[in-house]
Amino acid sequence: MSRSINIDTIFAEDRSNPPTERCLPWEETRDGLAVVVEPKPHWADDLRVFRLDQREYCHYADWLADGFRARFYGHIDTCGADLLLQARTMLACEIAEGLWDEVA
Repeated sequence: MSRSINIDTIFAEDRSNPPTERCLPWEETRDGLAVVVEPKPHWADDLRVFRLDQREYCHYADWLADGFRARFYGHIDTCGADLLLQARTMLACEIAEGLWDEVA
């Protein structure tokens, strides 16, 4: 029996890949600070980490090394919650358009 794939399944499967090979944002928490890691585009030197609820970011390497003490920089229009919402919206549209196969 097959069932339709859903957004949470797609996110879970993507999280099974190493961070440098993921294509969807994911949430991490260290020292009480929640952030969302943006997947690395082909042209970038490093992944970026956005605070979940503030429009600030830092480099993933800094986040790994320093946790909540990493230096975050202001970002004009993006926070971690925005990244997650955009990814979920994109996947919902792709599923509705039939671009994702059913899973067994």
